[in-house]
Amino acid sequence: MPSIDSAVIVLAVSALFAAFVNGALGYGFSSLTVPVALVFYTNRVLNPAIVIVEVFVNLYVLCINLSGVPAVWRRILPILIGMLPGIAVGAFALTSLQPGWTKFATYSIILPLILLQAAGWRKPIQSKWLVGLPFGTTLGVLYSVTTISGPPLAILFNNQGLVKDEFRAGLALVRVTESSLTAIAYYKLGLFIEESRSILFVLVPCVVVGIPLGAWLIRRLDAETFRRICMSFDAWVVGFGLSRVLIEVKLMESPWAYGVMAATILVDVCLLYVFFTARRGAVQSSHALASLRSGNRSGPT
Repeated sequence: MPSIDSAVIVLAVSALFAAFVNGALGYGFSSLTVPVALVFYTNRVLNPAIVIVEVFVNLYVLCINLSGVPAVWRRILPILIGMLPGIAVGAFALTSLQPGWTKFATYSIILPLILLQAAGWRKPIQSKWLVGLPFGTTLGVLYSVTTISGPPLAILFNNQGLVKDEFRAGLALVRVTESSLTAIAYYKLGLFIEESRSILFVLVPCVVVGIPLGAWLIRRLDAETFRRICMSFDAWVVGFGLSRVLIEVKLMESPWAYGVMAATILVDVCLLYVFFTARRGAVQSSHALASLRSGNRSGPT
C-alpha cells in the first residue's frame, strides 16, 4: 500500500493534468481525477473535496461561455429538474454503501461510457421532457455518488448537434447546477470531514495553475485529437482501477482481474486506430480538394 505522501503526489499530478484538460475542453476534471484518486481514497472522503472544487471550476467555465446559454437553457431545463431527486438519492446512498462496492459501481458505470464516447457513437437525441427528466435523474444519482458526469453529458450533447459555444455553455450550466446541489446535499448529510479538507488543499493550487494553462495551450493544438488522447488515458486508468477493485471486493483474483485492464487497452487501441485512420483520410481529402481548387484558379480562363 503506497504511503500517504505517495498518494498526495499522485493526486496532485492527476489533478493538475485534469485541470489542464478541463481548461482546454471545458470538462474532464472529475472524470480524470477521480479514477486515479480512488486507488488511494474512498468516494466518501474524495467526493466532498472534488465537488467544492467543481462548483468554482464550473462557474468559471459558465462565465466565459455565457453567450451560448440563451440558445440551450430551454433544451436542458428538463435535465436540471430531473437532477433534484437523483442527487438526493445518490448523496444518501453514498453514506450507506460499502466503500469498495461504491468504487466498483463508479468504475463499472464510467468505463463503457468512456468507450462509447471514444467510439464516436452518434444517434440523434432530442432532449425533450420525455428524455430529459429520466436522464437528469440518472445523472443526478451518478454525479452525487461518483462526482463524474462528463462522459454521459458529452454523449448527449454531441448527439444533439450543438455547436462549440452551445456545447460548452450547456455543459457548464448542467455542471454548475449538479455540483452546487450536491455540495448542499453533502453538507446536510455531514460528509465534509477533515480528510476531505486536506484533499481540497491539494486540489485548489492544481486547478489555479492547470485551467488557465489548458485554455491557453488548446489554441495551439488540434482539439479533437487532444480530446481523443485524453479519453484513452481515462479509459486505461479506469480499466486499471476496475481491475484493482475486483480484487478488493473479491469478485476476481490476481492476476486474472487485470484481464479487464488488458481488454480495455485492446479495445481502446482498436478505437484509436480507427480514429487516426479516419483523421488521416479527412486531412488527405482536404489537401486534395485544396490542391484542386488551387489548380482551377491558376488554369486558363
